[in-house]
Amino acid sequence: MLRHLFATGRPVLSLLRPKPLSIARFSPSLLRGLAPAASDLPHLARGMKVRSSVKRLCDGCSVVIRKGRVYVLCSRNPKHKQV
Repeated sequence: MLRHLFATGRPVLSLLRPKPLSIARFSPSLLRGLAPAASDLPHLARGMKVRSSVKRLCDGCSVVIRKGRVYVLCSRNPKHKQV
């Protein structure tokens, strides 16, 4: 079977990749039911900046060590959170 895969001119991954589904096959009423309403989406919270070297950016920033990692948390500006 491998000999057959390598003998063809097509790349191996394209033979193993599943075929994409055509959206035209689905009716619009089905697609409407798949997408969540805007009110159902969770509120997205701001994440932390991932850096190799974390530093205090203002007077409100504090350095915290948890589980062997160094975090910077800020009480004044939530954009200063770093890990």
